[in-house]
Amino acid sequence: MLKVLSGVWALLVGIVLIMLGNGMHFTLIGLRGGIEGFSAAELAVVTSGYFLGFLSGARLTPLMIRRVGHVRVFAALGSFMSAGLIAFTLLAEPWAWTLLRVLVGFCMSGIYVAAESWLNNAATNETRGKVLSAYMMAQTLGIIGAQGLLTLGDAATAGLFIGASILVSISFAPILLSATPVPAVEVARPMSLRGLFVGSPLGTVGIFLLGSIYATQAGMGAVFGAQIDMTASQIALFVAMLFAGALVLQYPIGWLSDRVDRRKLVFGAALLGMTSCGLGWFAGIGMGWTGGVGLWPLMAAAFFAGGVTTPLYALLLAHTNDFLSAEDMPAASGGLVFTFGLGAILGPLATGWAMQGLGPFAFWPVLGVTFALLALYALYRMTQRAAVPTEDTESYLGVLPTTSTVAVEAAGNWAAEQAEAGQQTDDPS
Repeated sequence: MLKVLSGVWALLVGIVLIMLGNGMHFTLIGLRGGIEGFSAAELAVVTSGYFLGFLSGARLTPLMIRRVGHVRVFAALGSFMSAGLIAFTLLAEPWAWTLLRVLVGFCMSGIYVAAESWLNNAATNETRGKVLSAYMMAQTLGIIGAQGLLTLGDAATAGLFIGASILVSISFAPILLSATPVPAVEVARPMSLRGLFVGSPLGTVGIFLLGSIYATQAGMGAVFGAQIDMTASQIALFVAMLFAGALVLQYPIGWLSDRVDRRKLVFGAALLGMTSCGLGWFAGIGMGWTGGVGLWPLMAAAFFAGGVTTPLYALLLAHTNDFLSAEDMPAASGGLVFTFGLGAILGPLATGWAMQGLGPFAFWPVLGVTFALLALYALYRMTQRAAVPTEDTESYLGVLPTTSTVAVEAAGNWAAEQAEAGQQTDDPS
């Protein structure tokens, strides 16, 4: 593993720094928005702006790279993102923050496309799985670490936003100074939603619902914490728990994924997510949240609800690939990323409006209902089509919802190669 990482360490260091800055900014929006008096509905629009920009960037960045090259696009997007993070403190208006979030989301999507192209180009068929796993680990650790950095300053000042901007700015140095040669970017045209649904109904519907869940957790989690008067340290811990759970649950869910009917696993993980949301709601409504009472049940709810979200994303990708040919996987990857993005735009809006009308603890029922819909649809699909034999399924790789089409395609190709290699090993001829 050390030999594998020696060739991509600079990329991984850069990604950790980027995620530290981006992870800080995600939570800061909720913290500073509460200080500025923004409503839950206004912050929901601000949150959705990021995913609108992210979706746009996924489509346009490959075209930009083909026109002017990797390095120029990467450097330009990094500069715009760094400037955007500082600009949040200059004009505290919901419409301005929404535009800035669109900009930051667009830049982050493009940065992912460029970085993942370099990463994929640096890997071989034998090392791609380990390289992608290290990349996903670097992203997760960066997001969790960002929450710790938030405790070092005051969200009411510009200091933390400036710190996030500095982290993003310096993150490009190790990548740009060592990432050679410059790879070509070839992203397949996304499969139509109709074609995707015909190929894998559960994968399509599930990814859409999961987009809503992930964006709500990542974008509205800090808003929820601020509105129930958590301290800044408690909010940082709450958001960290949403992502820390994935580190613990990713392996066991991945291990089971290659051994049981994946639809059953989707149903079970979604059921766990729904139950966790019920715990979160009870911690506030049933136990009478006071800032101390109910804190650790809330943290446990965040750990498990967030913990199943990332593995579910990878699980649904693997399930979709089980029903596709290797030739269709790249196009399906683009379609799934687009479907996820649609859900990510709509999810925070629904949650914000619910929190605005019913109170901050409506955060949990909205998430719980979405998990329930995913569980019920997985149960329904089990009655409509026979399960794929476990020996014929594609291998599972823990892809994160934050990755671009490049990483999703690379993971799909790796999974197909692993499955083919396994079949050849099992074939005595």
